[in-house]
Amino acid sequence: MRVSVFGLGYVGCVSAACLASLGHEVVGVDVNQDKVELVSKGRAPVVEERIGDLTLRVVAEGRLRATTDAAEAVAASEVSLVCVGTPSAANGSLSTLYLERVAEQIGRALTAERRHTVVLRSTMLPGTCADLLIPILERTSGLRAGADFGVAVNPEFLREGTSVRDFFDPPKTVIGEIDRASGDVVAALYEGLPGEVFRVPIPVAEMTKYADNAFHAVKIGFANEIGAVSRALGIDSHEVMDVFLADRKLNVSPAYLRPGFAFGGSCLPKDLRGLVYAARRADVSVPLLSHVLPANEAHLQRALDLVMAADRRRIGLFGLSFKPGTDDLRESPLVELAERLLGKGYDLRIYDANVSLSRLMGANRAYMEQRLPHLADLLSASAADVLDHAEVCVVGCADAEVLAALGRAGDRTVIDLVRLPDAEQRRARPGYVGLGW
Repeated sequence: MRVSVFGLGYVGCVSAACLASLGHEVVGVDVNQDKVELVSKGRAPVVEERIGDLTLRVVAEGRLRATTDAAEAVAASEVSLVCVGTPSAANGSLSTLYLERVAEQIGRALTAERRHTVVLRSTMLPGTCADLLIPILERTSGLRAGADFGVAVNPEFLREGTSVRDFFDPPKTVIGEIDRASGDVVAALYEGLPGEVFRVPIPVAEMTKYADNAFHAVKIGFANEIGAVSRALGIDSHEVMDVFLADRKLNVSPAYLRPGFAFGGSCLPKDLRGLVYAARRADVSVPLLSHVLPANEAHLQRALDLVMAADRRRIGLFGLSFKPGTDDLRESPLVELAERLLGKGYDLRIYDANVSLSRLMGANRAYMEQRLPHLADLLSASAADVLDHAEVCVVGCADAEVLAALGRAGDRTVIDLVRLPDAEQRRARPGYVGLGW
């Protein structure tokens, strides 16, 4: 395939050389004449493992060249990869200046005679492609995206220092496509490379890159704070993390990584508080760990805000325990939500198949008597009774009886805290609100 790569920094230079090594005919484009001259001489403009030898080889073989002429590069290719930088502005916002300039250059070079596909590799916030770049491409070309030319978002997962290795052995390939034909072009570029391929809507591809990088940053911050506390307590943090990382069922796994409601129970809040207290006593600053509980509180507040926005007084709460399959109410976020709703004067009814006032005992009963002393007046014997009472249904569990009741919710507002099995269908109906989807 004939490919033009816009931007010859780390991502663009590596993408261009690696694609050329796969047999594609590649032309690199950059406004910096020095970078163009370096590539033309077979020298990589960046310092990176293996990139020097690879660039020298593919240039010598005639599969990679470079130019400052954007129009010539578009004319000589079937697909353009945009790999320009998106640096932070002073206030932390994303700078799209280079993206806009390249979109204008490519748009002016597009023609109706042949379909060209524009593939955006730069990291950009969701909506950037659809709301900013596609309109620029359409305005400058006079053509229609998805009809006259293709558009895709293909985020890169290249780490500086190992980017060539990462290109040939990617963790995954993500293709956000405006249409199937655009996605087919991108898939063909990487044919034969390992890793699962995800073909998704463009905003999902844009957001995936941010989810990845945010999680990597959280992991590093988490490991460093555990290290700092461990050292202060005289413990080898690497021994601790060796044990931690060996758990592939709960720790290094998909466990707990599905957006839902706030966490609670008798362990997580208590143990976080204990660890932060131990750090404070040892005079160790742990801002990440210190803000986990406030972040959880903010998520609970989102749910309360959704109920208040519905502007109805009769509320049906489905679920009360801190997670399905248990009657443990200690530090349950649903108990906290119920308490706040009552405090604001809402007329509340609750159903939870696992919660019976007569069976509560010990610390569990004591907690409820402290937080919801009038629980007996709020609990209903069936999900149907709660539905009949409710103008707004707040769904904190999804057992069979609850799902059956919600099947006849009609035009009631449904606030989904757990992502119901039919959430995708419900999203198209008026009155349905998902907490994080």
